[in-house]
Amino acid sequence: MINELTRKNAHTELDHIFKTILPAHGMTERPEQIRLSHTMLDAMCENRIALSDAGTGIGKTYAYLTAAIVYSHSRLVDGLPFQPVIIATSSIALQNAIVREYLPFLSDALSDDPHITTPILAALRKGKSHYVCDERLRQHLQQRPNGKNAAQKRDLYSLRNVLDLDETQKLSSFDRERVCVPQFCDCKHPDCRYRRHLTECGQKRYLFQICNQNLWLADCMHRESGLKTILPDACTVIVDEAHKLPETAREMFGTTLVAREIRSAVVRLKQDGYALAADRLFSASSMLLQKMAELSPEYPVELLHDDLSRVLATLFLIGRKLSTFLEPATKRALEQLTDKVVLFLRSKTDAIRYTAEDDDGKLMLCSVPADITSRMQHTVWSKQIPLLLTSGTLAIGSSFRRFQDECGLSGNPRVTEAVAVSPFDYAANCRLFFPQRPPRFSEDERYPQTVARQILCLLQAANGHALVLFTSYKDMSTVCECLYRLKSGIPIFVMRRNHPQILRQFKSTPGAVLLATGAAWEGMDFPGDCVSLLIIPRLPFAFPDAIHEHEKRNYPALRDFIRSVIVPEMQIKLKQGFGRAIRTETDTCVVAILDERCSARGRYRQDVLNALPEMPILTEVSDIRQFLCAVKPQSYFEAAA
Repeated sequence: MINELTRKNAHTELDHIFKTILPAHGMTERPEQIRLSHTMLDAMCENRIALSDAGTGIGKTYAYLTAAIVYSHSRLVDGLPFQPVIIATSSIALQNAIVREYLPFLSDALSDDPHITTPILAALRKGKSHYVCDERLRQHLQQRPNGKNAAQKRDLYSLRNVLDLDETQKLSSFDRERVCVPQFCDCKHPDCRYRRHLTECGQKRYLFQICNQNLWLADCMHRESGLKTILPDACTVIVDEAHKLPETAREMFGTTLVAREIRSAVVRLKQDGYALAADRLFSASSMLLQKMAELSPEYPVELLHDDLSRVLATLFLIGRKLSTFLEPATKRALEQLTDKVVLFLRSKTDAIRYTAEDDDGKLMLCSVPADITSRMQHTVWSKQIPLLLTSGTLAIGSSFRRFQDECGLSGNPRVTEAVAVSPFDYAANCRLFFPQRPPRFSEDERYPQTVARQILCLLQAANGHALVLFTSYKDMSTVCECLYRLKSGIPIFVMRRNHPQILRQFKSTPGAVLLATGAAWEGMDFPGDCVSLLIIPRLPFAFPDAIHEHEKRNYPALRDFIRSVIVPEMQIKLKQGFGRAIRTETDTCVVAILDERCSARGRYRQDVLNALPEMPILTEVSDIRQFLCAVKPQSYFEAAA
């Protein structure tokens, strides 16, 4: 910790930056942002674990970046050795924004500050699979890849001069898997670009180390196990998009088995010259791979027992026959695959095992510790460095209880909490719509038809410009079919896996409607009039899964579990969806929630109101049109609808 005089000077410096330097470079002075940054600086100086819920428009990224810059400078003033700041996010988009937008602006602005004498630089750190292995690339190109279009070939051969695989657009997943740095790297390449990159990232000229939450947690796990560290020792760690941390922790502390791991093992055996072993493993795995490609994510792991047993028997056989002959990297990959299959076949375990959807939309097998909170306490929270965890959806109102329970922070004396309320004028710019006669939910075809008709009425009132957020792909597809049959004439886009192209088309089509689910609930921006009507047909309650079933055992009654877990999770998801509506101070929007449980006497109406900013409530469709006429320019209504 820094001494009290240095700390006082640090706060003075922070005020000078936000009130003098940044406004001189065009940034608006925001009192709530400044207060948040001071709170974050205090947490760093006091070696705290700070939880910060920052509403839309606060500018939390500049708040924590500036606090970290001032804190780092103050440490040097106190004679402490240089240590970088680690920023762990959930999305690549935010990492790129910090490196390419936020920090260049701050570095330029702070060149006016006599205390900041060097440029503010960041090293962007990614996992091995994001980088090219020169040796594997050489071997792959020697095979003269065929069956590719010109763009794919161009991207593949360009990798001789490009290290980051994310910089290529047309590279197939097959090629990417063949040329990336493997998990077990025994490369003998004389001038490895990846190793040079790691050496460069470790230079002291980089104040910030930017990575995803997975890589940061992997580094924490390495330190706990006494393995070689992945990231340098940090003076503080900032976790942005922290509402994703529990999910990331389950992924990192758990185990997953995906189809491409099995296929990769087969390819490795072939490349090492053991074609017969590769054929036997592929044959033994064929039924499992077929099921992983075709079955839904709800399929029970237990029903895959026979398929997994065949794979395990073959892996054991290959291990006995070839163990002393295999290349070290191939041997380690097969051993890891064997350990995973054994884990999913084990009859007695305290882990939670289930199936889910992988990045390719295929079935994957998952196993997570029944209690990740103790792992988090030991692996993460016990480290004696300041930790800042921030998000726009970390709290419900002023309560961080659900997040603390999930992460193992309840009762931790180092924890501090801060809620920075959005400066946006929701009362003037936003309306909440609850229909007087909401669609009554049913399992038959009448429900999606009723929802579609209700949505069409809203679209006509708002002249399109709408985003409809569903809680499942099935509901989205069914309602979409009904809307097509109604022949409204409104351009309809459906966001599936090819969402970048669909998003561009939606944003460039005046008066269109976008039907979406999944990732669209958070992290996507629709500023301006593009989304002036946000429709949520059903409240985003989580679907029953193995993790919730296990957690339910900790509560004396189902009602307690619902109120302590299910409702708070719904409220957080609802906040995330609501955040798609108002992205700037001048945005205006109507948010329509059609769920009958939000009606005047609905059981979750008050929970919904508690989760969202205070704003006027509408109950008539005609009121929507009247509100939009009052806040929108004439050009809005001239758009195609």
